[in-house]
Amino acid sequence: MSTGTIKKVAGPLVIATGMRDANMFDVVRVSRQRLIGEIIEMHGDEASIQVYEETSGLGPGEPVESMEVPLSVELGPGLIGSIYDGIQRPLSGIMEKTGSNNLSRGVEVEALDRNAKWNFVPTVKKGDEVEAGDIIGTVQETPVVVQKIMVPFGIAGKVKEIRKGSFTVEDTVCVVETAKGEEKLTLMQRWPVRRGRPYKEKIPPRKPLITGQRVVDAFFPIAKGGVAAIPGPFGSGKTVTQHQLAKWSEADIVVYIGCGERGNEMTDVLNEFPELKDPKTGESLMKRTILIANTSDMPVAAREASIYTGITLAEYFRDMGYSVALMADSTSRWAEALREMSGRLEEMPGEEGYPAYLGSRLAQFYERAGQVISLGKEGRIGQLSAIGAVSPPGGDISEPVSQATLRIVKVFWGLDADLAHQRHFPAINWLTSYSLYLDSIGPWFNENVAPDWMNLRQKLMSLLQDEASLNEIVKMVGMDALSPQDRLKMEAARSIREDFLHQNSFDEIDTYTSLQKQYNMMSLVFAFYDQGARALAQGARIGDLVKMEVRERIGRYKYTPESDIAAEFRKINEELVMEISDLVGREDR
Repeated sequence: MSTGTIKKVAGPLVIATGMRDANMFDVVRVSRQRLIGEIIEMHGDEASIQVYEETSGLGPGEPVESMEVPLSVELGPGLIGSIYDGIQRPLSGIMEKTGSNNLSRGVEVEALDRNAKWNFVPTVKKGDEVEAGDIIGTVQETPVVVQKIMVPFGIAGKVKEIRKGSFTVEDTVCVVETAKGEEKLTLMQRWPVRRGRPYKEKIPPRKPLITGQRVVDAFFPIAKGGVAAIPGPFGSGKTVTQHQLAKWSEADIVVYIGCGERGNEMTDVLNEFPELKDPKTGESLMKRTILIANTSDMPVAAREASIYTGITLAEYFRDMGYSVALMADSTSRWAEALREMSGRLEEMPGEEGYPAYLGSRLAQFYERAGQVISLGKEGRIGQLSAIGAVSPPGGDISEPVSQATLRIVKVFWGLDADLAHQRHFPAINWLTSYSLYLDSIGPWFNENVAPDWMNLRQKLMSLLQDEASLNEIVKMVGMDALSPQDRLKMEAARSIREDFLHQNSFDEIDTYTSLQKQYNMMSLVFAFYDQGARALAQGARIGDLVKMEVRERIGRYKYTPESDIAAEFRKINEELVMEISDLVGREDR
């Protein structure tokens, strides 16, 4: 192992000499306290080390030891339900080892429990030919997640021995005879976090990631395997929106990264997720969730590692053929860590002090999402969807992190402080947000929900855009100056905002809306406008249309249980037709 000594300490950056035999991105142990770090720059025998723990008290002359391996994560049974720090140290394991709730420096804890035993069921037999990515067996990790044990990358040959039974992650379960000799396979494998896991082919996404959030699914959907950004000012609901997406997204596995956010936000996740029931399985959401907690009071440098740790864990489950949703909250804090390290390295700064390579680093992260055909003969298809929150100072999305992100992602959910202050949740601004997946996944909605889904969505969006234009006139001359047709548009748009787009995340019914119920809600809101416009043409008065009793029932439809949505939909439609007919008949008389 390459060893050297500390020359200089500058916050999380340590300069060490005598490291000529070390390599870029090697993991190193710094000082006698054995703090974890990573080499991020080499000049001759001098190495610049990014230390992932508090460096106060370190001084020149202390030892530095290279471990001669890149920063890697352990992949195997025991991941689901775990809570890790940014470099995959289990927080529960650290607490057990130190007896303290605070992170102690230099603690070495294995990411996967070496004593836990897992029941391994082989899916191959002696004499079978296997290659990288092939599944050799399964482990029922939680009641809802079956972990598929895969042949590690770079190994191919004939199965010489396969065992069945209860094993730890380090026990040999399979022996493969390769061209280079025998390879012993365990339930665990390691992978360097900065390197994307390989796959056969990346394929264009064609299905939406159903979230149960109406403004997302109906107006700005994300594809399974897609990438999205949620920018917004402080207090606009970025974290709450990501919590909702993590809870209700139609994903098999959720990886939630708390990157530089406040500790109380991660506490909310830790308290809520074990109590929440998965609507599909009835089990706790933690039974399919991995949490990575690297909050604002943890070392700054580890924020960068937390992003890569999270997406590597997500890729592992993607390779099994699962749909994985990754939440990163927030990439702005990660970018701030990059800026601090770049400044310590005295690199030429880019815009607003961020490193010139900010855009490429963001792109490297988001491009690891997607829908892929995994390695192996089976040809499994897995999806990894990445949703990153962005926290621009003052909500100004012209700043570098927001702009670099928008050049990469295909879905923009722009949060609006005014909507948030009006208690409109989710506070996604329908006039500034967009989804570039509509053309590719729109046909799926038409085929699987209703043939006029996309047409109906466009009609509602047009009404909202017309409302924005009419609002300018109303501000100048008042509502009474509008024609009856324009007043009807304003009322229909208000119904879209308040009855359809506004969603109560604390109501057990309204917190999640199925696609069929979303379609019914859109149909009812538009039916009021469509039939009202005909009634106006036949002489009905706008004042009577606005005061119709059925409008209250349209607004309350969101609180209808899923089991009753069809019957209630028919009743409201019938009542709407009757009230419109009565108004027109009254004018005829």
